[in-house]
Amino acid sequence: MSHQLPDVQATAPDVRIGLGQVGVTGVEKLVKVAREDSRPYVLMAEFAVTVDLPSERKGLDMSRNMEAIDEVLEAAVSDPVYRVEEMVGDTAERLLEKHDYTSTATVSMEAEFAVKDRTPATDRPTQSTIDILASATATDGEPTREEIGARVDGMTVCPCSQGMMEETAREKLADLGVDERSVTEFLQEVPQAGHSQRGHATLTVETAGDPDVDILDLADVARDSMSARIYNLAKRPDEDAMTYRAHANARFVEDCVRAMAEQVVEECDHLPDDAVVTMRQSNDESIHQHNAHAERIATMAELRDELNRP
Repeated sequence: MSHQLPDVQATAPDVRIGLGQVGVTGVEKLVKVAREDSRPYVLMAEFAVTVDLPSERKGLDMSRNMEAIDEVLEAAVSDPVYRVEEMVGDTAERLLEKHDYTSTATVSMEAEFAVKDRTPATDRPTQSTIDILASATATDGEPTREEIGARVDGMTVCPCSQGMMEETAREKLADLGVDERSVTEFLQEVPQAGHSQRGHATLTVETAGDPDVDILDLADVARDSMSARIYNLAKRPDEDAMTYRAHANARFVEDCVRAMAEQVVEECDHLPDDAVVTMRQSNDESIHQHNAHAERIATMAELRDELNRP
């Protein structure tokens, strides 16, 4: 005689408190992304999947979570998927359907992606890596919100330390008898030293439905928000070009976030006012043991209003 196994997860917990996010993280899947005029590319992606858990339920049925993930991601590998944010949105909606006791499901994805590049001085082909970020939240009775973006690396130079070096150079050149006009012209043409950092910029856009933005466009905005781009391959002329550009465009961590905001408003003017833009910049300091961080999360309406103020 067979006995049905007890559904322990469905029993009441000892402490009846609801939980906002319960699920699984670190789920790795191959995802095939189709392109209209080119060969598809395959991502090794890592997923996190969560739902809310009511206070009267002890636990989540993990097998149902994994079933929903497998169903959608296996379909993504075999069928054309043109937008990863749509894929995670579908996963979130299916997850919500499979759990009658939940009201919200969230799916997030990260994957490393190599983009073709060319070195700044020698114009040699090379590659750069970016992290593709996608997430979606499905909520009962509301449109599914989808988010897409990228995390990239770059280089920044501290304007404060550079300013002090410029003053030192100005005084030394004056001591050597160089006239003030020549000193000013020299300092305008030759940026002075400043301590540099490896910068990490994150830029994402979230809307109700299709954000209608290109991941690579967002990656370009994020890379250009820092003092200079960096490259995996760099001959000596390229190293010189990167160093010069970075020091000619010294930026604080705060400047990078503001540059992202300005570029997003210019490049993504089709986005609705209620689109939410997340901009983060973290710099690995070279002369300190701490790091620098700045961020802003705002709607497009808020950014448009602030940038248009006199």
